[in-house]
Amino acid sequence: MDLKSERKKIWKLLTRRIRDQYRLVVLNEETLEERISFKLSRLNVFVAIGMLSIILVLITTYIIAFTPLKEYIPGYTDVTLQRRIYELQLRSDSVAFAMRSQESYLDNLRKVLGGDLPNERTMTPVDTAQTRNYRNITDKRSPEDSILRTEYDNANKYNLFKSDKSTGTGATMRNITFFTPVKGIVTSQFDPLRKHFGIDIVAARDEVIKSVQDGTVIFSGWTVETGYVIAIQHPGNVISVYKHNSVLLKKEGNIVHAGETVAIIGQSGELSTGPHLHLELWINGIPVNPKDYIVF
Repeated sequence: MDLKSERKKIWKLLTRRIRDQYRLVVLNEETLEERISFKLSRLNVFVAIGMLSIILVLITTYIIAFTPLKEYIPGYTDVTLQRRIYELQLRSDSVAFAMRSQESYLDNLRKVLGGDLPNERTMTPVDTAQTRNYRNITDKRSPEDSILRTEYDNANKYNLFKSDKSTGTGATMRNITFFTPVKGIVTSQFDPLRKHFGIDIVAARDEVIKSVQDGTVIFSGWTVETGYVIAIQHPGNVISVYKHNSVLLKKEGNIVHAGETVAIIGQSGELSTGPHLHLELWINGIPVNPKDYIVF
């Protein structure tokens, strides 16, 4: 028998074995009752296993290529990862800045509502502290410099917005013009020694109260002693407070403009003896006399 016929014989044998039919039977162990039977061949098993392998490979490839699971594979990183990290850093910085601003507003609000005054060191104006190092130089100024300083002081003698050494307001108030909140008669003056950090203004019943400057409402609510209170944060770290109102027309977070109506005069609260407005001005957390900046 030659080699070629031998190879044909082996190939027919293998082909026949691959195509031979087998039956896979599932029996009940106790009764030997046939439950399920499958007719199989080696060829069918090879084809089924091959198709299953191809399907698994396709599924794995899809998961790696189109799902976030690929980021867990060493050496395979998302090209947008750095950009997303940068955006998250910007958002975190913005949130931190907003939180610091809110903490500053809340700190000023606590001082206003609680009547807490800073110590003497914090009440020292910044301009004074900065010029303290030049004391020796100013002592040696020339006569021409003295004349110029005298002329400047005389020109600004009646400037309501100049630096107030008694309160330490500094130069932040120079260019600010305040709107008169309500027309009336001042019946109680500013007296920090009696913890009266504002002035009382008597006006007609149901008179509207207006914002003294542009700003944002940081408090609008009720307190037992001062009744309906509204506080507004203005530029330059200035806060105006309006107490004993009968109605509040603005809510926290509202933006208001100078001269815009924010409340109605009243006599709410335990410390009120009649319809009036208790007005306070706080600059850098320090109470100042409203009559120094507002014409009533």
